[in-house]
Amino acid sequence: MRILVTGGAGFIGSEYVRMLLGVPGGTAEGVPALEPTGVTVLDALTYSGNPANLAPVRDDPRLRFVQGDIRHAEVVDEVVAGHDVIVHFAAESHVDRSIAGAAPFVSTNVLGTQALLDAALRHGVRRFVHVSTDEVYGSIAEGSWTEDWPLAPNSPYSASKAGSDLLALAYHRTHGLDVVVTRCSNNYGPYQFPEKVIPLFVTNLLDGGTVPLYGDGGNVRDWLHVHDHCRGIAMVQEKGRAGEVYHIGGGTELTNKELTGRLLDACGAGWDRVVTVPDRKGHDRRYSLDITKINRELGYAPSITLGAGLAETVAWYRDNRAWWEPLTGTANA
Repeated sequence: MRILVTGGAGFIGSEYVRMLLGVPGGTAEGVPALEPTGVTVLDALTYSGNPANLAPVRDDPRLRFVQGDIRHAEVVDEVVAGHDVIVHFAAESHVDRSIAGAAPFVSTNVLGTQALLDAALRHGVRRFVHVSTDEVYGSIAEGSWTEDWPLAPNSPYSASKAGSDLLALAYHRTHGLDVVVTRCSNNYGPYQFPEKVIPLFVTNLLDGGTVPLYGDGGNVRDWLHVHDHCRGIAMVQEKGRAGEVYHIGGGTELTNKELTGRLLDACGAGWDRVVTVPDRKGHDRRYSLDITKINRELGYAPSITLGAGLAETVAWYRDNRAWWEPLTGTANA
């Protein structure tokens, strides 16, 4: 089986590639035995794509890396040929950047997905796994979203992801393409670009700096370790039903203020290092995914507790300054 991983040099995509290739046979504890004969990474290497994320599997003979943009149909067509499965991570994903300028989000997340879907049809790809986000639902005051909940995105980023979700599902309904969509809660873990809240806070605190807390800190997120996310995707890739959406969650909801407190404790810092900043425009108050469907159908449940996952993540950033300092501009500072 040949697997194409778009965005495979990014945070979540590279975890998936390392998971596929890092253990003999392509397996790890709790991960289906996908056993790829080859894995191709297609990544444009924009600011958040980093070849260093693939260093642990760089010498695996099954790995092929192609630098290219999913918006370029000719490149996509050439790369897709010969693959059995596409796992599509590539996306512009930072909400604040989408508020500052939406065009790259629409062109990459919608038009890039369309180019991949068209190529998958032409080349007879057996399965297309489209990786999405809980942000497509907007905000929920209580309870949890199920997979049939109406989409109501509130940022240009989440709107572009909602558009790509609907487009992928439409290719299943219109053309019979075997498409499955996953929607996840907030990811964290090693190799995450330090613009996201956990690596941003950890790297700032490790360098003796301050951290910004939006508004009253009461926004609630469910936290999912990146390895659990990739385990869930692997289960969907192997046994998910075509045309279906599956939620992948972490099972631990925290306010941003509660998360900040945990990170301060993990880094040995106090609340004097926290600076309150004006709230983000259109800031969703709470996200919460119901994971009953993927648990019942595929046996998924999160395996890494937030306490253990945060401790491991903080230790990783503490021990891997050579990876993140060039990204934050603090190298040799």
